[in-house]
Order: sequence, then C-alpha cells, then structure tokens
Amino acid sequence: MTKLDELCINTIRMLSIDAVQKANSGHPGMPMGDADMAYVLWTKFLRHSPSNPRWFNRDRFVLSAGHGSMLLYSLLHLTGYDISLDDIKNFRQFGSKTPGHPEYNLDTGIELSTGPLGYGFAVGVGMAMAERYLAETFNRPSYNVVDYNIYGIVSDGDIMEGVSYESASLAGHLKLGKLIYLYSSNGATIDGKTDLTFTEDVAKRFEAMNWHVEHVDGYNLPAIEKVIAKAKEEKRKPSLIIAETILGYGSPNKEGNSDIHGAPLGEEEVRKMKEIFGWKEASFAVEPEVENHCRQAVEKGKRSEVEWNDLLDEYKCKFPERAALWEQFTSGKLNSNWKSMLPHFDTESGAIATRSASGRVLNEIASVVPNLIGGSADLTPSNITRMKNQGRYDSLKVGRNIHFGIREFAMGAILTGMALSKSLIPYGGTYLVFSSFMYPAIRMSALMRARVIYILTHDSIGVGEDGPSHHPIEQLTTLRLIPNLLVLRPADANETVMAWEVALEYQGGPVALVLTRQSVPVLDRNQYASHEGLRQGAYVLADSGKPPELILIASGSEVHQALGAYVQLLSEGVAVRCVSMPSFALFEKQSADYKESVLPVEVKRRLAVEAGSSLGWYKYVGLHGDVIGIDQFGISAPAKQLFEHFGFTVENVLKRARALLEK
Repeated sequence: MTKLDELCINTIRMLSIDAVQKANSGHPGMPMGDADMAYVLWTKFLRHSPSNPRWFNRDRFVLSAGHGSMLLYSLLHLTGYDISLDDIKNFRQFGSKTPGHPEYNLDTGIELSTGPLGYGFAVGVGMAMAERYLAETFNRPSYNVVDYNIYGIVSDGDIMEGVSYESASLAGHLKLGKLIYLYSSNGATIDGKTDLTFTEDVAKRFEAMNWHVEHVDGYNLPAIEKVIAKAKEEKRKPSLIIAETILGYGSPNKEGNSDIHGAPLGEEEVRKMKEIFGWKEASFAVEPEVENHCRQAVEKGKRSEVEWNDLLDEYKCKFPERAALWEQFTSGKLNSNWKSMLPHFDTESGAIATRSASGRVLNEIASVVPNLIGGSADLTPSNITRMKNQGRYDSLKVGRNIHFGIREFAMGAILTGMALSKSLIPYGGTYLVFSSFMYPAIRMSALMRARVIYILTHDSIGVGEDGPSHHPIEQLTTLRLIPNLLVLRPADANETVMAWEVALEYQGGPVALVLTRQSVPVLDRNQYASHEGLRQGAYVLADSGKPPELILIASGSEVHQALGAYVQLLSEGVAVRCVSMPSFALFEKQSADYKESVLPVEVKRRLAVEAGSSLGWYKYVGLHGDVIGIDQFGISAPAKQLFEHFGFTVENVLKRARALLEK
C-alpha cells in the first residue's frame, strides 16, 4: 500500500465517520471496515463515467448492505459524481442527496435503492441476467457493445437473508459470470457475534450453488486486487470473494463491537481514532492529492465512453438491422404498430378467464415488443406467461422465457434488476396470494419506479378447493396501498387487453395485473360502455340515463354480479348505475369533474362488490354505503359454492342493494 493509497482510504473512513457524527445518526461501522476493498474496486476495476452516470456500458455497483451508505457517498464524491462535500455534510438531512440508505438516482451514480438486507444481492442477479441477455442479443464478433460487470459489496446480514440464497441459487444455475460480489465477513450483527445464529460454511454453500469462491484479507490491497482480477477471468460462474474485515476498523474502543454498527462513535471516540490514524485534518477534509488521484476516474471514464461510442457507431453501420433493434430497446419506446397486434374478444368467444386473455395478449404482442421478457415462479401453465417460440433463458442460451423456480421474492427483485437496464420490460407471474412472498420486492420496485409487470392470477376465492392458504383476501388492498404501484383488476377479456395496453405505456412505476382463474363472460360492448374506460380507473359501464338513486361499483369478476343486479333493478324502474372500477390509482389521477361524473357526490346509496377485503372500498361508498367483501379467511370448496356462501351472487347483490334503497 502506498502512502497515497493509505491517505485515500482513510479519507473515505473519515468522511464517513464525520458525516455520521454530524448527523448524529447512521452506520459508521461498515464504511470504516470496508473502505480498503471498496477503494481497490473503485480505482482498479470499476469502469464508469462520473461525468455521465447514465453511460450504457458502465459497470454497475450494488451496495447491498445499504446501511453503509456513507461508504458509497464518499466514493461518489471523491471520484467526481454530483455529490458535493456539502451533500456529505447534509447526510441524512431533509432533501439531501445523501439519504440514510441509498436511493436510486442515476444522476448521482446510485444504481438502485437498497437497505432491506438481501434485496440488493438479488437485484444484482437481475442486472447480470439483463447484461447477458442484451450481450447475446446484440454482440457480434469484435463488436461487444454490451460488456459490463455487476460488482457489489454484501454483508453477513445479506448472506443470512433467504432472498440471497434464492437468487444465488439461480445465478449459479445460469452461470452468470459477470456477477462479482465482495462479501464483508466481519462476524458482527446488531445482536452480537454472527455465531449466535450463523455458523454454516458460507464458502461451501456458494460452491455447492456453482459459484466461484475466493478468500482474502480485507486489508491486503495487492491480494484484493488479485482475487478481483481472478473473478473477472471466471466467465462461467458468478463470484463471491469472502473478505475478512473488522466492523468499525480503527476505533480504539469499539472496533468489532456490535454497537458501532448503527450509532455515531461520539466526539471523543472520533478524536481518538483520528489520533491512531495520524489524521490531523479538520472534519470533512479532502487533501488535494486525494482528490486529484480519485478524480482520475472522470477522464478515464470519458475515454472509455468515447471508445465505446466509436465502437457503437461502427456497429450501427455494419449491422443496421441490429442497430434499429438497439434503438428500440434503449429508447424505451414501443413499436408504432404494436397496438394493432392486440386481440379483440366478442361475446361469441364465450366466457374466458382473464388470465387466459392475458396469455393471448402476451403472445400476440411478443413479436412487436421484442424487449418484453419474463416468466413465472414455477407456475407458467397456471399464470399463462409463456411466449411461444421465444426460447428459454438457461445456462446455454438466452431466450425470452425465464423459469425463476419457486422463488417469488427473488423473482420480484430480479425483475427490478432487469428493468434497471432501461432496455428490457420484464414481467413475472405467480398467484395473487403469493404476492405476499415478494411484497418487499414489489414495494422496492415501486420506490424506484421500475418498469416491471407483475402478473398475479388466481385472484379470489375462485381458486376454490385449494382452500384458505391459496385464497387471497387482503392482498388486493395491500398492493393498492403501495405508492407508485399501478394495480389493475380487469372485469373481462377486453378490459384485460386494455390493462396490458396501459401497463406497457405506464412510466410511473411497476404494474400489477390481477387476473381470474375462473372464466368470466365477455361483456357486450355494443350494449355497455367501451373497455377503454379502464384508462380512467373507473367508468360508467351501464346507466339508467336518469340521475342515479343507487350506484353499484365492482372490480374484476364481480362486475358481472353487479351488472346482473343492475339489469334486474333497471327492469323494476330503479334509476341505477353500474361502475366498473379496475384501478383505484388511475381513478385518483382523474379530474374532480370526471370523478363527479362517475360517482356523483349527492348519491349516497352506493354498494361495492369485490371478493376480497372490504377495507379500501369505504372511501368510495362512504358512511351511507355498503360493501360486499370478504374479511375472513376462505374455505376449501368448489368455487361456485364459495361465491354463493360469501354472497357474490346476483341475488345477494340485489338484497343488499334493496336494503340501501329502503334507507
């Protein structure tokens, strides 16, 4: 280690502890312990362009142990990203660029939001899957226009989390050689030493999952450089470099202790630590030679980017058809004619499950949306998520159909990693009830506004005999509560087509398509309003033409029971309206005038019908309305019996509607 290396590494340490101390909040232990290996990675290996953080062919860096965010912010500042010393001083403060855990912001060089342990590990697997798919799609001999690595720092806590195991298993199976993780093995957790709960041989575990594993002293710079170089050479296995580190390295009284994980050192401990390191500079000091050395990344990145741009220009001339496809992938735009491929269903088609209609849409548009890629968590035939003639993504070749295995949480995180390529539109399917398994991943994708499509089938007690463990009750309400997540529950095949159209155009975050297992009739759109009303989230499906005395509101398959009651009430002379409400979120985006036109405020008699938790519907029915929902677990029985038992029949809708009319 040269004197300059030592000064740079200690600058990373001191910036981190100063920022945590000033904020009186944060996690200094990891940045103190991991500064050496992070410095080697960022200055010797990471190919990036601080002046253009969005450069396509940059290496990606994943700080899975997101609590060590000051390590990342220090590196970003020193290497020339748009994070100033003032931003470092404003660590964890309102409106700062340096929040407590990394938040996705490419303009400042932050590749993804992390914090929930294990999540970043799994997202990195998705990033590596995207890189491999794009490389095999576009690269040609001597023209590797897609060629980047995914590096990361993971912690003991990350390795303990189940989602890491799920995703690591798939990464090893798929032989993702561009994935290289530095595992900071410091043997400490919040509760104490890791051996309280964690004693397995991690190396053997990862070797069994077909990973390349290396061991290194986390403070031996030449050795760290050697093992990272070796990992880069390994093209057929992902790599885990187990680095022996010390939490809070250098702290005279707290080194290795759990209490240094998530609390400031204290002024006196900071002073003593700086004495040990011979650090005489003031707080937040960056010596000119440190800045000059680390900022070499700016010019180095510019040169790499120029070389790549020249290669891309040659590529476009030599492979014009591929270049046109490249433009489509990287622009985020859809083919101008893709909507012409969308199917249309009529009443003569007969009843069809919305999951089946979704599968039909998927296959009709596959050829014109070539960057659509995805699959299912071992439920492909049930979710109907297979694209015919598009091949399978496996260790030998990369088709567009992905088998995620029974790994819902990992699938959700991997989809986000693929979406962050900004070139792919990934989708993943499971049963609606199992969205609970991947809820944290869905939530994080919404936080990052990632362009992911979740296909969630078997959306109600219509699952039938599989019983309460498979009957979603609270899931719809839970998903609707996630900011930026667009939940769409279509009523029939044509609303499903429109739901896919909205999903592919939506830029505000992920989309959840909530679909039936059971067949539902295709609504006669000559008699009822157009399915295009789904775009507004809720629309008047049928109306008496008079000021309504009663409004029936429903989503998904229950629209048909509501509509049946509407027809009967209309025949009895009741001024009734039936509203299809496939999306709360879209409806809330509409103007006050539009909302009033659908749900006039003076109409107090409102009845909502949905085979799930009633909680969310009270916003729309008010104190004078009623909800037919399910606020208990289901029962194992045939679906028809269950709908009758829980009151999802035309007869019960009529009964409850009449009770409202009598008030």
